[in-house]
Amino acid sequence: MESIQFRKPETVDEAVKLLQSADGDARILAGGTDLLVQLRAHMIDPSVIVDIKHIDETRELTKNADGSYTIGAAVAGAEAHERDDITADWPGVIEAWDLIGSTQIQGRASLGGNLCNASPAGDSVPAMVAAGMTANIAGPDGRRTLPVEEITFSEDLNEIPLSVENKRIHEVS
Repeated sequence: MESIQFRKPETVDEAVKLLQSADGDARILAGGTDLLVQLRAHMIDPSVIVDIKHIDETRELTKNADGSYTIGAAVAGAEAHERDDITADWPGVIEAWDLIGSTQIQGRASLGGNLCNASPAGDSVPAMVAAGMTANIAGPDGRRTLPVEEITFSEDLNEIPLSVENKRIHEVS
């Protein structure tokens, strides 16, 4: 394993530039639960790890005026569980988030990280698809929003997840 550069950008533009200028494989650190396992098992050998947790936009969990939520890509499951509103409004997504590891992992695991890992076993992804969630991402061509089911992060990563949100509100009777 060669030396790995570890970068902590504070802006979206800085993060995108780091991904673009990476000499070799670049990986995003949102939660880190899968990335750290892959590193320790020598499954990946990135030239740079871009830690997006220092970008304010990736750390916000907001209930929007229309009742939907925007969840930053680096918000940990444990943080969401502290909010009674989101656990009541999105029980399926929160329950799926619970499936991502143990209590200790919950302190780090993020929906954005689960998307970045692109694993077919991504515990939260089916719930995000079922909830009609979209992902807000940024790359060299600017920002865009895609349905979660269309997200295919890969080894040639040049976009970063910013947040996920659900604009379809379902009333529970």
